[in-house]
Amino acid sequence: MANQLRIVHCFRSPVGGIFRHVRDLTEAQIASGHSVGIVCDSTTGGEFEERLFEGMTDSLALGIHRTPMQRHVGPGDLASAWRTYRIIKELRPDVLHGHGAKGGAYARLFGSLLRVSRSRVARLYSPHGGSLHYDETTATGKLFFALERFMARFTDCLLFVSDYERRTWRRKVGEPPIPNTLVYNGLRAVEFEPVGSVPDAADLLYIGMMRDLKGPDIFIDALALAGNRLGRRLSAVMVGDGDDLPRYHEQVKRLGLDGHVRFLPPMPARDAFTLAELIVVPSRAEAMPYIVLETLAAGKPMIATAVGGIPEIFGETSRALIRPDPNQLGDRLSDALADLGAYQRLMPGAPDLKARFGADVMAAEIEKAYFAALRR
Repeated sequence: MANQLRIVHCFRSPVGGIFRHVRDLTEAQIASGHSVGIVCDSTTGGEFEERLFEGMTDSLALGIHRTPMQRHVGPGDLASAWRTYRIIKELRPDVLHGHGAKGGAYARLFGSLLRVSRSRVARLYSPHGGSLHYDETTATGKLFFALERFMARFTDCLLFVSDYERRTWRRKVGEPPIPNTLVYNGLRAVEFEPVGSVPDAADLLYIGMMRDLKGPDIFIDALALAGNRLGRRLSAVMVGDGDDLPRYHEQVKRLGLDGHVRFLPPMPARDAFTLAELIVVPSRAEAMPYIVLETLAAGKPMIATAVGGIPEIFGETSRALIRPDPNQLGDRLSDALADLGAYQRLMPGAPDLKARFGADVMAAEIEKAYFAALRR
């Protein structure tokens, strides 16, 4: 078996953590001599994502292929699936790696179809939270988890980004009947360089998708509460985009915070870190969020919710962790801003972060899973 592989990453939305994960992974795989391509949705992402794609184009031997993909299952899925299958078939992958619920379904189904036509392709799936966010007691949740159990027969390996994700899979879907492994998200070496703050930095930063799952509403409510407790109006920057953004503008106005909160479009995380002293991740649900790793690697203090794999980064008992609750976040903001130097000392150290969350470590472990799947 040749050591160089033709690897195709398939996912729906080129935004947020999944896109970040794929970018880092493809960069490391190209450096290892593999030919890599991307297949994803053409209807999501903005100018920021377009610039990221432009920066990747020349290095991806198998190219970037964007075609409309619906988020939810619907009549348009058949046409979308057929277009995606034809693209993947032409790329002749050795490895088809699906990310998220839609990318995972496409990668496993199309990989299986390619096998029928005597192509030898490994089918791997990284959930990245995906369908695991559904409540297993609802009809929708039961449907998705039944589909995941069914899809196991078309999967050569499951790649989990956190132990939390693996435990959730076991609880909601069942014990995987196929090989599975835990591989943490990883950062590039340059991202472990400290980032300072601009002279007029705001007190707080939220950076991420503008949707309730990620907790911007919690952040805004807590901002008002902490300001009252500290006896001054706190300043904040909110970076990101999403369908719920107008509601957060309205929430800021309703609480009398206009003039104290700046909304900015998506930008590189390390650029955003310079804009504030303390970073907040108020998510209601996560798998293994890059933004937490990026913040800590940059040497910035942060408050995060104890959801998903976040406690695996900080340690279960860290005082930096809270519930996704405005009152608790307001209290923690007050304490942290009262003595930011003391709060900074609660953060995990850089050497431990590098050893566990380096991009080189991530890529090496995933490559092992690829070759193991091909051998099987």
